[in-house]
Amino acid sequence: MNLEKLFNPRSIAIVGASQEAGKVGNVIAKNILELGYTGEAYCVNPKYENIFGKKYYKKLSEIKEEIDLAIIAIPARFVVEEIQENAKKIKNYVIISAGFAEISLEGKAREDELRKIAQDNNLNILGPNCLGFIIPQLKLNASFAGGMPEAGSVAFVTQSGALAVALADLAKKEKIGFSGIFSIGNKMNISETAMLEYLEKDENTKVIGMYLEGIKNGVDFIKTAGRVSQKKPIVILKAGKTERAQKAISSHTGALAGSDEIINAVFEKSGIIRAQDMKEFLGLLEIISLTNIPRNKEIAIITNAGGLGVLVTDAFKDKKIKLAEISEKTKNNLKKFLPEESSVSNPIDVLGDADEKRYAKTLDMLRKEDISTIICLLTPQDQTPVKKIAQKIINFKKKNDKNILAVFMGGGRVEKSIEKLKGNNIPTFSFPEEAIDALDKYYQWNKNLTPILSLPRRGDEIDDYRKAKAKEIIAKAKIENRNALLFCEATEIMKMYGIKTVETFSENAENIKFPVVVKIDSDKILHKTDKQGVILNIKNQGELEETIVKIKNNFPGEKFIIQPMQDIKTELILGIKKDDIFGPVIVFGLGGIYTEVFKMVDFLLPPASQKKIEEKLLKSKIKFLFQETRGQKPYNLKEIAGILQKLNFLAQELSEILELDINPLLIYNDGKLAVAADIKIII
Repeated sequence: MNLEKLFNPRSIAIVGASQEAGKVGNVIAKNILELGYTGEAYCVNPKYENIFGKKYYKKLSEIKEEIDLAIIAIPARFVVEEIQENAKKIKNYVIISAGFAEISLEGKAREDELRKIAQDNNLNILGPNCLGFIIPQLKLNASFAGGMPEAGSVAFVTQSGALAVALADLAKKEKIGFSGIFSIGNKMNISETAMLEYLEKDENTKVIGMYLEGIKNGVDFIKTAGRVSQKKPIVILKAGKTERAQKAISSHTGALAGSDEIINAVFEKSGIIRAQDMKEFLGLLEIISLTNIPRNKEIAIITNAGGLGVLVTDAFKDKKIKLAEISEKTKNNLKKFLPEESSVSNPIDVLGDADEKRYAKTLDMLRKEDISTIICLLTPQDQTPVKKIAQKIINFKKKNDKNILAVFMGGGRVEKSIEKLKGNNIPTFSFPEEAIDALDKYYQWNKNLTPILSLPRRGDEIDDYRKAKAKEIIAKAKIENRNALLFCEATEIMKMYGIKTVETFSENAENIKFPVVVKIDSDKILHKTDKQGVILNIKNQGELEETIVKIKNNFPGEKFIIQPMQDIKTELILGIKKDDIFGPVIVFGLGGIYTEVFKMVDFLLPPASQKKIEEKLLKSKIKFLFQETRGQKPYNLKEIAGILQKLNFLAQELSEILELDINPLLIYNDGKLAVAADIKIII
């Protein structure tokens, strides 16, 4: 989509412009006409002749001049007709009006009709049910939010118009400037993915922040976000972590929220920084927009409070960034002017009576240290010259390329100094933990960047012959109106993909080695243990015959299988879940009967290379299996990654599979190969 004329229009028509104070059309017209926009503006409303010194047009079609953008702020029932009438001439629209898919089936039908008009006429439509957009550099406020935010390098894309208003107000206080604020509403035509594509090329945008309630086309989103995040950080605040929140989202914008665990996997794969709450979101946007990418993980802390130094040390726990080791030369230089009671290790404690000169000299001593970031902590003690210290920090920043963050803890005594620091593009935080968390996420984003060419593409190593043979098995089950494969069918597919399964015997097999297991094999009974369809540890032929009779009586007409009992060391679950938004997702973790109790599982999105899978396993909830613990040998990382890689290919080749469970996959650390003991494939 070419959105250049939409967001950089030379002429705008406001349909529904009003002279009545409080009306949405009144606010939009005043914003465009009075806040400095230099393009042409036309007001459309059959009620008026003249207002704001501008001629009013009865209809949009009456305007003979070329219109780059039409903003629609009229009742929803008139919107479709208005756009249909002008679709040949005007190609860019912002639909402020609510009353579409977010409210009712009638509204959804109206939105579907509008979508078809957009497709047939190659239109760009922002919304419907949106606030509009603001481009501060152009002095263009094409929304019904008041005022003009400061120009800057943050692009904010949101599904919630009210959140855009609140964030813009908060950002003014935090001195955060915007390249643009974009409310996308119902995302009928312009989705979050289209916005990423536009902002990827926007020279004024350094960081992209998004508030999302749902993601429209998951596969396209992953592909686009993965590319854009190589160039610019993407920070997303994603709503819908709980089932209750997901229901609220559905009634709010008609969006379908995906599983939060899957969202985490999507963001990880795409290189997206996830903010956990609004405060962290704002902090991330501030630090990324105002600082350079941390060139290394080495951080130095200067503090005038020992207790604060201890707290900030704790904040580095489980982080990738770390407290730098200060060189002996610098330590000796620090000792020359700091009091004897000071600490010259990191954090550097300049003590509670420190004045601005002590801070300035300490900063100067760190100039030659190989550190990316200095964090200046301050508590406003009686003898602390807060304003003078702030000025010394500002002076140092102007002459040095190291990142500088400030944490001035307090209230009224530090308020003006914080404003001054922010006004000089120094990120400030209320608490040290916030600064460390934001900096760590920024550092990790840069560290985890992967060159696009090295990423596996969907479809790599697809085996067309194997794919066709597996599809034949699935097609046969569908013809028989089954929604799951039998174990023998599932085993056959596993063999095609090189995944070892437990040997299976028929009822009449000879030379069966005991002990064995008898299992029901039915597409109707998926949880065999719950239905007492699994009988273990059958020791001889007599017990086997009795068990077979029992199984046949309990499950008349159903098939069953016989398997040798397996040694159990550790049980994993591996599987595939077909997500409605993102397609196939691979699940792996601790298995067995307590899988759903412990929920020790992680998610992986295809395609993924063997190397990436190994890296994922070493960061996962089962990473302890691949480390030597209390004399226990580690399990074979490459073997488990290899099996997951095979599932990765299976997930890409067999779109008919809705769910696949290998539970348990029995794994060993004594040289024996892993083996799938039970397999469910739902189609």
